[in-house]
Amino acid sequence: MMGRVPRRPALAAALLVTALALTGCTTGTPGPDRPSASPTRAAAVRFAQQDAARPVVVAASTAPARAVQASRVFFAASPGVVVASDGDAAGQRAAGAVAERLHVPMLLLPADPTAMPTPAGASSSPSATLSASASGGSSSAAAGVRAAVAGEVRRLGAEWVAGADAPRLPGVRALALGAAPAVTVPARPVSTVVAGSSSADTAALATARAAGATVVGLSAGQELPGASSDAVTALAKAADDPAMLIGSVFARLEDPTWAVAAARTGYQYPGGGQVPFDGRLFVALYGTPSDGVLGVLGRQGPQATIDRVKALAGQYRALVDRPVAPMLEVIATVAAGTPTDDGDYSSEIDVSALEPYVDRAAAAGVPVVLDLQPGRSDFLTQAKAYRTLLEKPNVGLALDPEWRLGPGQRPLVQIGRVSAAEVNRTSAWLADLVRERGLPPKPFVLHQFRLTMLQDRSSIVVDRPELDVLIHVDGQGGQPDKQATWRAVRQGAPKVAWGWKNFLEKDTPVLTPRQTIQQVHPTPDLITYQ
Repeated sequence: MMGRVPRRPALAAALLVTALALTGCTTGTPGPDRPSASPTRAAAVRFAQQDAARPVVVAASTAPARAVQASRVFFAASPGVVVASDGDAAGQRAAGAVAERLHVPMLLLPADPTAMPTPAGASSSPSATLSASASGGSSSAAAGVRAAVAGEVRRLGAEWVAGADAPRLPGVRALALGAAPAVTVPARPVSTVVAGSSSADTAALATARAAGATVVGLSAGQELPGASSDAVTALAKAADDPAMLIGSVFARLEDPTWAVAAARTGYQYPGGGQVPFDGRLFVALYGTPSDGVLGVLGRQGPQATIDRVKALAGQYRALVDRPVAPMLEVIATVAAGTPTDDGDYSSEIDVSALEPYVDRAAAAGVPVVLDLQPGRSDFLTQAKAYRTLLEKPNVGLALDPEWRLGPGQRPLVQIGRVSAAEVNRTSAWLADLVRERGLPPKPFVLHQFRLTMLQDRSSIVVDRPELDVLIHVDGQGGQPDKQATWRAVRQGAPKVAWGWKNFLEKDTPVLTPRQTIQQVHPTPDLITYQ
């Protein structure tokens, strides 16, 4: 889920350095010692030359720093620059409109432009100066911002700066915003920018649009490009063109190359976006093909199953204020009461028998989760056997610890359990597969109805961005008991999505869709029928 992308400060800093290295001054770039050019010359846009496979990350901690970074990425040179004050939202919007119209960069000045005099010199690394100064006091921070702006103006070879309180620099004209001269329209490269927050990055995004980029934004709380349906559509449409991520939120993104590659697949879960349990309710049928005893999924063929789950999901649409989508949870390995050929008390269904369900579901836009009941085997070993199915974008994974047994134990005699270490090994393998194959995030479901089933639950890793973790509460029987199980399992749990199961033959009574929504709080992210 989106709030669980891990912080990696050292890695974020490395990404920042990489972004600046990719876009640093090249031979012939106007700088402090180069003569000025004609004020009507075109801005030199260069983002089209970036490596399309490696997104550039602009994720400094302050908006002025990100504005300087964006200018360095998009523009090798510019006859002019537009400026506005940091914190002046209205002034930034006005300046941004001018920057976009003139096709020049936009930079931000300190909120109090008189806090420090304008430095006469220029830093060789204005973004670095700004970031370093911002950690000091207010005067030091203001000085750093103004030094960074001065340095960037000189790097661009700009002859004028337009905006309220435009800094006075040697050889550079300070103009009112409305007096900025016309600039020759540059060649417009095709590129896509994903904004973490449009309101926080008016300047950087105006620079991107001025250079001809397409800008799409994320909603509050989202941290992956694929979380936004608009971003997925835009990145998939321009899959061969450069991409940039602008916003401090992206400093926490461990692997931006994977995140953009996943979005460029174009795959979206029903209702939009690539994060499974982000803002939607799934309604699922549970079971295994051709075996109605283990659940309703196996009581009809593949197409009839899809038709049935779609109809069931439709009963919830008028009951909740979020998108509702169908899902299938298919038991891929079935716990056995007697020894199997390999002695692990688990019958592994052949991949070829599951493919018709997976492929039919994919064609219908229905995600599938493969459920593992490993007996005396282990989850990672069994998951690897279904790699070819898990490489499909619509297939996730569920671990059912009830059936994870130790030596000498048998299904239906003992209730199993799994260590946090085994869960983490399995999720790490699956996350690596997602990243290596450039796949969208997958559902990763953990079944639980007793606290002992997930050992040392607080140590289970739930913030891998490649996976969206859900704990599925599988209590059955009378509704008071089911509610008690729901509360007990949720208490002290990590931040994850939640699932509820309705047993059509073992619950007393079986809740209707309306009763499920009315009685189960908070509303689950997944409601399964068995």
